[in-house]
Amino acid sequence: MIIKIEGHFFQNLITGHQCTQEELYQKYIQAKMITLNIRDLPDIFCRLHNFNRLRFEDDTEVGYVIDTDTDRIYRPIY
Repeated sequence: MIIKIEGHFFQNLITGHQCTQEELYQKYIQAKMITLNIRDLPDIFCRLHNFNRLRFEDDTEVGYVIDTDTDRIYRPIY
């Protein structure tokens, strides 16, 4: 499962085990609660939940997008 984490000043790709949107939201909230700087969220998320960072490429199709500006998680339409 590939996930895009995006914010106002950054975009990251991470990969890890398959999970539902609800499970992903809980993982996101856990990581966000201990994050001091939102730019550190992808690294903290990966450490907490055994995900790995990927090199960002714009054309990568992802399963979910986590928008840190709105706290919204959604499936993109391709």
